Amino acid sequence: MGIISWIVFGLIAGVIAKLIMPGKDPGGMIITSLIGIAGGVLGGGISTWLGYGDVEGFDLRSFATAIGGALILLFGYRKIRGA
Repeated sequence: MGIISWIVFGLIAGVIAKLIMPGKDPGGMIITSLIGIAGGVLGGGISTWLGYGDVEGFDLRSFATAIGGALILLFGYRKIRGA
């Protein structure tokens, strides 16, 4: 269930990241959702690597990690694409 939960978290995190960082993104909502999924997986991997525990279901800490990963990737995407 670990990777599936991070994909679902990431999808939701992409939407929340878009709400936190409003603006015109190149690619629109689909790209933002994909960035959110990648950010959720990235955030989950980093938190597991740092020893915060495995991904086993929903909790507030894992959700915040997914949102943080999505925000980082969305920020980087905007800088690269010049938005």
